[in-house]
Amino acid sequence: MNSISQLPDDIICKILSLLSLKEAVQTSVLSTRWRHLSLWLPSLDLNTRDFSDFNTFKSFGDRFFDSARVSCVHELKLSLGRVARNVDDESCFTSWINAAIKRKIQYLHFTGEFNLPWLLFSCETLVSLSLFDVTLDDAVSVVLPCLKTMHLDEIVYRSEATLETLISSCPVLENLEIVLSDADSGLFRVQSRSLKSFTIFRDKFIVLAASPGVVIDAPLLCYLSISDVVSESFTVNNLESSCNLDILLYFGLYAYALEIRGVSSRKSEIRKFLLGISRAGTMKICVHTCKIICRYSELEPLPQFCFMSRLCVPLWSANLRWLEQERLHELLYEEMDEISFSSVPECL
Repeated sequence: MNSISQLPDDIICKILSLLSLKEAVQTSVLSTRWRHLSLWLPSLDLNTRDFSDFNTFKSFGDRFFDSARVSCVHELKLSLGRVARNVDDESCFTSWINAAIKRKIQYLHFTGEFNLPWLLFSCETLVSLSLFDVTLDDAVSVVLPCLKTMHLDEIVYRSEATLETLISSCPVLENLEIVLSDADSGLFRVQSRSLKSFTIFRDKFIVLAASPGVVIDAPLLCYLSISDVVSESFTVNNLESSCNLDILLYFGLYAYALEIRGVSSRKSEIRKFLLGISRAGTMKICVHTCKIICRYSELEPLPQFCFMSRLCVPLWSANLRWLEQERLHELLYEEMDEISFSSVPECL
């Protein structure tokens, strides 16, 4: 008898969970004792690409989530590829997720064109939720008391209120990342009294129409990353004074950012955004956003950033003229050892 086989089943299952699903299943040929251990894994990465056909994939899933065998599911990664797109009966996926909820799942990563059961959004043990390419319908009740991390990528929301309800129903949510799709054209509201880190991507450079924008109200926010070329407005309320910002924001002016008439048309939106982030402690902004702010400064004075300790603006040397209102007197070349400004703000 080898020493590994003498270990308790739960220890062996933890070891198997470090392997790929294919490798874990292959261990069943080692001995009679190992035959069904792969069905007791606390963590499972189930992907249709790892199976020859959908029936084999479904068969394994049904056996794994058999109520007579599974006692606990700590983490589940379930990826439904092209094989599952033409499936008429999606009830098996619903039953798998419901089985995982009953077995106190903590980490769920789900990918696939599928309407998730709303039972998932009343899971009392879920700590981390990652969803990609799924559809979320409006729910009567959402309660996720332990959820701390949520990643939403290319989600189809039935209404603007769907996302707002989902976020506000997570009382201990700390980390949120949202990737908005081309179809998301509504006004999104993010309200959370616990959120500490928020990242939002709407980085589509081929823009057909601008979007109303995003409103954030998260007083404990310590990190905010914005990459949004579509939203006309971006409002930040109750920002923490030590918040770290990373901003790529065009206010829907990708093609007209350098034209004063374009910036003038978004003047109120830009003013509201700058006032909202004026308490930031450190900030990194892209050159395009910097140009918009400089154009805006020609129309109205900028607010005071009294808590700012560090500002980073990645620039080409040709863009340095945007750093001061009075243009540099001499041409700036692409390569130079030293750069001199005619004036430097006292805060620097």
